[in-house]
Amino acid sequence: VQLVESGGGLVQAGGSLRLSCAASGFTLDDYAIGWFRQAPGKEREGVSCVSSRDGKYSADSVKGRFTITSDNAKNTVYLQMNGLKPEDTAVYYCAAGDYCSHANGMNYWGKGTLVTVSS
Repeated sequence: VQLVESGGGLVQAGGSLRLSCAASGFTLDDYAIGWFRQAPGKEREGVSCVSSRDGKYSADSVKGRFTITSDNAKNTVYLQMNGLKPEDTAVYYCAAGDYCSHANGMNYWGKGTLVTVSS
């Protein structure tokens, strides 16, 4: 099982980025895929999650700005981030688990991609 994130970078406040999480060794039907983020000095927090069994979830802090989608043909999950704010600055990770859950409940993790939002 492998997860590889991409798409991070530096963007001005109000801008957009699209993160990708390419999965291998399993199909998206097998696991829930979640996006998490960790800012310096803070705990890792859940951002959005998608599961073929449970649907989609997003944290209140990103609802209306971030959208999670999946492309089964490419075995890839995307996180479209619009209206970015400086407080969205963090390393973003994707993770796979049996269910959409907190970070401790996810089984496999990517190495992360850095998103920096300048004011």
